[in-house]
Amino acid sequence: MKDEISPRDGIKFLPHFPTVLVGTGTGNKSNLITVAMVHVFSIDPPMIGIGISPKRHSFKLLEEHGEFTVNIPDKEMLEEVKDCGSTSGEDTDKFKDFDLTREQGGNTVVPGVRECPLILECEQEKRIETGDHHWFVGEVVNAMKSKEFKRSEAILYWSGEFRTPGKLLE
Repeated sequence: MKDEISPRDGIKFLPHFPTVLVGTGTGNKSNLITVAMVHVFSIDPPMIGIGISPKRHSFKLLEEHGEFTVNIPDKEMLEEVKDCGSTSGEDTDKFKDFDLTREQGGNTVVPGVRECPLILECEQEKRIETGDHHWFVGEVVNAMKSKEFKRSEAILYWSGEFRTPGKLLE
C-alpha cells in the first residue's frame, strides 16, 4: 500500500539530471546560473533544454541573446555550483567573484566555464512556458570535453541534496 502525497512532493522523488552551470550573456556582462532542470530533448539534431524561472537575471539574458552554454562541473566544483546558485548575477560578476574563467567557444558568443570538463554551446530553438519555469531548448552546435572528464563525478541535485551518479547496474 502506498501513502498519498502531494503532486509537488511526488516530483521530488524523481531521479534528477546533472546539475550544470548555464552561461548567458556576453563579454563582461555574461552570467552563470546553477540549473538542475536540464534534459536531452533530441538526439538528432542534438538538442537540450534548461528550465529557468522568469524571476532570474539569466532569464532576461537568455531572451536577449538566444544562445547559452551548458557547463557540466565535476564534484570538485561543488562550492562554485552552490555559490552561482545562491547569488544574483545582476550585481555580481560570478566569473570574477568565484574564480572561474570565461572560455570562448567556436560557435556562440556566450562564454563557457574553462574549469568545467564538458561545455556544450547551444543556439536557442524555442522557449516553452510551463508553470513557474520556462524551458529554453537549444541545438548543441559545439561541444568541448577535457580528457579528464568522468561522468561518475558529475553533480546531481536531488530533493535538496547534492550527489554524484550511483553505481553502474549493468
